[in-house]
Amino acid sequence: MLDNLPRGTICIEDIEIGMSRYLQKVVTDEDIEMFAQVSTDRNPVHLDDDYARDTIFEGRIAHGMLTAGLISAVIGEQLPGHGTVYMGQSLKFLAPVRPGDLVYAEVKVTEIEFSKRRVKLDCHCAVKGKKVLIGEATVLAPSRKFD
Repeated sequence: MLDNLPRGTICIEDIEIGMSRYLQKVVTDEDIEMFAQVSTDRNPVHLDDDYARDTIFEGRIAHGMLTAGLISAVIGEQLPGHGTVYMGQSLKFLAPVRPGDLVYAEVKVTEIEFSKRRVKLDCHCAVKGKKVLIGEATVLAPSRKFD
């Protein structure tokens, strides 16, 4: 057995259909600027108020992948947690996230393939109860047993 798994990690042996975890985060101007720096996506719709006012969004918005990163955080930190390997992710962006928005990101187990340690998770992000992102992730969950 592996005794060095971080506290809070949920191993494949303990995952059940319907389990869910979430986080909440206010997306700040600094978050958007840092994401632009790291990703090199400096589209002015994210960074320039004057430019963004004249777009269909009528103001600046966060990068969609910044919002999607919150799903990654729930998966990597909570369910299943540390040791999880991403295998795939589908995403559909439904509405913009703006600077100052409180984003609620949640994942929920929908399928488990114990023999392959694969878990499918329904994923969504919401702002003020309105879904802004939906998708599905497939991950390889950690195990207490050696491979």
